[in-house]
Amino acid sequence: MTWHWIGLALFSLTPFPADLAMITGRIPERLRTRLTPTRTRGWAVLALYAVAPLNAIPRMAGSPATTLAATAVAGIVAVTGCVVAAIPALRTANTA
Repeated sequence: MTWHWIGLALFSLTPFPADLAMITGRIPERLRTRLTPTRTRGWAVLALYAVAPLNAIPRMAGSPATTLAATAVAGIVAVTGCVVAAIPALRTANTA
C-alpha cells in the first residue's frame, strides 16, 4: 500500500510545475504560438490531473461514502477541465 501512495504522489506532482508555469505565463517564447491561451490551458491541465488524487485517495482510505462523494467531485472537476480546454478551440474555430 505504501507504493501506491508513493506512486500517487509522484505522478500527481510531476505535471504540477509545468501547470504553474503555464498559469503564470512563464513559458518559452517558441511555445507561445502553439499554446496561445496558456493560462487557460494551464488551469485545464491542472484540473484534469487533479482527478487522479481525488479518485485514488478515498479509495485507498477505504470509506465507501467518501469514495462515492470524491468520485462525483472528480467527475465534475474533469468535465470542468475539458470544457475549459475546449472553449479556446471553439472560439478560434468560430472566428476562422
